[in-house]
Amino acid sequence: MRAIGFETLVPPPADGSTHGRLGRLTTPHGVVDTPAFLPVGTNATVKALDPDDLHEVGAQMILANTYHLYLRPGHERIARLGGLHRFMAWDGAILTDSGGFQVVSLSDLRSVDDDGVTFRSHVDGSVHRFTPELSVAIQEALGADIAVAFDQPVPPHASGRAEVAVATERTHRWAERSLAAHSRPDQALFGIVQGGLEEDIRAGSARTIAALPFDGVCIGGLAGDETPQERGRALDVVRQTLGADPRPRYLMGLGSPVDMLDAVDRGVDLFDSVLPARVARNGTLWVPEGKLNIHNARYLDDGAPVEEGCPCRLCRHFSRAYVAHLFRADELLGYRLATCHNLTFTLRFMGLIREALAAGTLPQLRLESSAARVATRPRDVTAKLARSDGAVAVKTGGLPWDRSGGGGHGITRPPPPRSEEEAEGRRRQGEDPADPRDAHERRGDQAEAQAARGDRGRVGDRPAGAPRGARR
Repeated sequence: MRAIGFETLVPPPADGSTHGRLGRLTTPHGVVDTPAFLPVGTNATVKALDPDDLHEVGAQMILANTYHLYLRPGHERIARLGGLHRFMAWDGAILTDSGGFQVVSLSDLRSVDDDGVTFRSHVDGSVHRFTPELSVAIQEALGADIAVAFDQPVPPHASGRAEVAVATERTHRWAERSLAAHSRPDQALFGIVQGGLEEDIRAGSARTIAALPFDGVCIGGLAGDETPQERGRALDVVRQTLGADPRPRYLMGLGSPVDMLDAVDRGVDLFDSVLPARVARNGTLWVPEGKLNIHNARYLDDGAPVEEGCPCRLCRHFSRAYVAHLFRADELLGYRLATCHNLTFTLRFMGLIREALAAGTLPQLRLESSAARVATRPRDVTAKLARSDGAVAVKTGGLPWDRSGGGGHGITRPPPPRSEEEAEGRRRQGEDPADPRDAHERRGDQAEAQAARGDRGRVGDRPAGAPRGARR
């Protein structure tokens, strides 16, 4: 018996006008309506929010990070305290990623070989080693509803064909080892398709992962430095290769509304990204017209809500002037309210997409959107869907928040760090690359003391500039 169930409620239409599907994912901690977006709780928390906030914004499932929780407080400690759900007091579904993206994206802080990855901690520079077996063991100890196989992602444009091929083959071997190591019956395990932008390699990866008894299929190695058009072609290759495979499909690291709409149209069911929450902590609030930069002086005397009619905590109770004051005063409440708003906006947008799938109107919604267009208010579009033939009005303008920000649109560079902490680790440890001979067995109390020393004197979480975007 599988730990999760996935049912397609509305399949793609036979005419091929869209490949999007409406589904229902059943996990040990509840049902997730798909397509769905997963807010990212890197360190067992979605930054600035508590579990009640997550329920209020409409989160059905969240993502937690294996790499970060291994380093601190340690998976053994979390297991002793009752598992991740109890530790963070979240009663909904949780997915943990494998840690592969984080350790690989440490660049010169890590060394990759066929057995695993040796890396230096971004926290204190201590040396650690991840293997498929350890990644699975950590995720089993955490007790997430869904775990992910260990893989080696590479940035599409920054990697030559030979490098992509080597990393993809290694990912396949690690997938088999992850499956062999996984033994927790109440936890699902997803495999990861890699292959960069090389269509034949990605198709071969999709065939290989589909042939293995995973509970779901992740699509990795995208939401990086590729263009939206290149990403779309890669998603089409995966979809065509998977065919009628009934398992859920999860595109890792994508978080802008317009990109998710495009990916849903290409058959994707699940998404995650730090983007909505990260830009919120930077003072950028998403609204139907595009974005609102709360640092602008024009909002200091603006008594209107951020978005009229939005049900979030910020818009129900406070004005633009108040949140502008909170950011200028560096009050933590500002981060919380802004994050609640952006996640509410994002999750309502996903609700709009599900309603369009149920009504059979996603082709119209997709057609009248473009790669640089954003839908109008979800409540307005929903009303139009209900009373019309499905035609949906959109506002245009190539708005700045439309794209994920994670991709460089063709710029060659390493994959972006998952968090500001990893960026700091690059700067602090870059002169001393990891050596596999330095790897040692990590023990909870010792590592915690090291983490505490490395954390001393660190400033707050607020980003200094525009977000780099999404994961993987």
